[in-house]
Amino acid sequence: MKKNAKLTKQPSKQRKMLYQAPLHKRRKMLTAPLSPTLAEKEGVKSLVIRKGDTVRIRRGSFRGIEGEVSKVGLKNMMVTIEGVTFEKSDGSAQHFPVRACNCEIINLKNMKDKRRKAIVDRRLVTLDEGVASEKEEETK
Repeated sequence: MKKNAKLTKQPSKQRKMLYQAPLHKRRKMLTAPLSPTLAEKEGVKSLVIRKGDTVRIRRGSFRGIEGEVSKVGLKNMMVTIEGVTFEKSDGSAQHFPVRACNCEIINLKNMKDKRRKAIVDRRLVTLDEGVASEKEEETK
């Protein structure tokens, strides 16, 4: 018997959970890895993408393009990036939505923001505690 009835590995239920998630949980799902230099500087591997961050696309036909995030869409779980557009049949340009997981954050817009700084600090504390507990286990 399962320990927790809400935990499941079934793909159909995982997709259902993703599609029916409330907006405050969807926001946490829009994370992207930091570039290696930025990750070393900040001390965390990934963060939630915000408007104004500079990202590089890692997958797809727009691979390698860098630009600033102009919109974070929680409804469709996509971000739009300045400079990533396609031409419609009537000749007008349209922003091409990109999944957050296919991007890499190169530059953070505002690390002086209290909330974002608190997130990084909180995660650093838990990482330090995890490393300390691993070292204690190795010495035993």
